[in-house]
Amino acid sequence: MIVLKAAQEKILGALQAVAGIVERRHTLPILANVLLRKSGDAIEFTTSDLEIQVRTTQALGGDDGNFSTTVGARKLIDILRALPADQLVSLSAAQNKLTLQAGKSRFTLQTLPAEDFPLVNEAADFGPAFAVPQKTLRHLVNQVHFAMAVHDIRYYLNGILFIAEGKQLTLVATDGHRLALAQAKLEAEIPKQEVILPRKTVLELQRLLRDEDTPIQMQFAGNQARFEFSGMQFVTKLVEGKFPDFNRVIPKNHKNALVLGRAPLLASLQRAAILTSEKFKGVRLNVEPGALRIASSNAEQEEAKEELEVDYEGDAIEIGFNVTYLMDALANMDAEMVKLELQDSAASALFTVPGDPGFKYVVMPMRI
Repeated sequence: MIVLKAAQEKILGALQAVAGIVERRHTLPILANVLLRKSGDAIEFTTSDLEIQVRTTQALGGDDGNFSTTVGARKLIDILRALPADQLVSLSAAQNKLTLQAGKSRFTLQTLPAEDFPLVNEAADFGPAFAVPQKTLRHLVNQVHFAMAVHDIRYYLNGILFIAEGKQLTLVATDGHRLALAQAKLEAEIPKQEVILPRKTVLELQRLLRDEDTPIQMQFAGNQARFEFSGMQFVTKLVEGKFPDFNRVIPKNHKNALVLGRAPLLASLQRAAILTSEKFKGVRLNVEPGALRIASSNAEQEEAKEELEVDYEGDAIEIGFNVTYLMDALANMDAEMVKLELQDSAASALFTVPGDPGFKYVVMPMRI
């Protein structure tokens, strides 16, 4: 049976969309495979790692009829990548094997039964669906993802908090040293729903979301989230646990504030970072009327000094930061100007964007 017959780029696009979560090494060998389910000329591609399941459906020709099997996802992708983009590719099934033919190239691949593929049991109690444009969610995720923890024992920090309430969607990420928050408006009013998406899910969503106005529909259940967009369905388990009260962390009424160009500040920090030591990424910021000075040094007694002219009339403050925390936030913003609010050398600093009340970035100081 000819399972599919289509151009290389069309098949490769469908496979790449679902293959991001596939691990090369797994305790269950079948999880290295993609599940192919044929119905008429439509083929459903499904992958899973037991936590996340991604599915897309494409019309890719072939014989009529129903058929299902699983085949190694990475091998199939590697073969397709090595073929010319406009090559007509056919995939046919016989005797527990799939044969891929393209021009004079022919590859025979081993399969595993479709019924052995462990599909995620979808929750029965999903809350009301809501949607935002893909580019809106992509922008929100980009504004906060870098503040997620990596392998923290406080497992609820290894992800992003999603809160949908009323007509607002809020995303929050923190690793205990910094916190990023971004918000967007929803068209319809919905009851409060609060979930923590795991780090791997966030990174996969980032990979898949497009910078376009087509909507992404979201639904949350007690232990799952479901996203539907661009002909794809994405189901993921959630992180269990209580996310910290982020409102308590966000500084209110800092009395000193300055607005300056994001790009010049980022460039100065990047230069100063060159002379920080690998283990100790500290930089000193000295802010005083008219000037912001940035300084760094290392164990070899090398020093970097930068100075920016700023419109500032507040207190003279010297404060230390992990330079990576500052650069991460500035590199993931697309605003021209940023606002920095300070209280003193011991209080957390607050970065905001003039004209965007939905974004806040809090970073704790460090002793230098």
